[in-house]
Amino acid sequence: MTHSTVAPAVTDFAKQVSERLERLLALAVDGGLDEAISLMTTAIETGAVIQAFGTGHSEAFAMEIAGRAGGLIPTNKIALRDLALHGSLPVQELSGSSLERDPSIVAELWDISPIHRGDVFLIASNSGVNGSVVGMALLAEEKGHDVIAVTSLQHTAQVQPKHPSGRRLSEIADVVIDNLAPYGDATLGLDGGVAVGAVSSITSAFIAQLLTIGVAERMQGNGQVPPLYLSANIPGGDEHNHALEMKYQGRIRRGT
Repeated sequence: MTHSTVAPAVTDFAKQVSERLERLLALAVDGGLDEAISLMTTAIETGAVIQAFGTGHSEAFAMEIAGRAGGLIPTNKIALRDLALHGSLPVQELSGSSLERDPSIVAELWDISPIHRGDVFLIASNSGVNGSVVGMALLAEEKGHDVIAVTSLQHTAQVQPKHPSGRRLSEIADVVIDNLAPYGDATLGLDGGVAVGAVSSITSAFIAQLLTIGVAERMQGNGQVPPLYLSANIPGGDEHNHALEMKYQGRIRRGT
């Protein structure tokens, strides 16, 4: 049997991923996520919502938290595109990466988002230094919200903050979870000084599921039925989801 020429590289990548997932699993088993789980559980049990925010590819983390099958219903995803959908930003200005680096957009993004007292912020950024992410964390902190950060501690320590405050996301958050991505995110070095095999999206998605499972288990242990989405593609899923979403009408956005 002839093996593909990419076999060694993809095998190495699988090892890079699996080793990190095992470390995150051990962290969860040893209680390393308990503080974040407690903040999220308390928020939901007191009628508040989890506000998930990420830009660039870190928006995938927010999507993993808010609005998916098996996920918690009292969750809201804040996205830069909200500035065009619900705010004053022209649609054409959504292109490129300059917006996520701009701290000046945070005030309007906050104002157009359904944020209420007691909401907990779950903010993901691999670099942890872009202006919008740091600005959102600072504003949440200023207004008395707990902030949970998911970021690469290795990467963020080696880059300069881009926010005027000179602070990183990891320096603002109440709880910091390391996504274990290396500097630059990619794990496999190639000739010419480039690399491939980024891991932060994979590890961050795993963290999102570990947190969701932790909250659901904690609520069940407290004698409550966790407010979780069923797949819309199974019988009764839409009805189940809609009934629970109505309890948070005006607090969570879906479909954007």
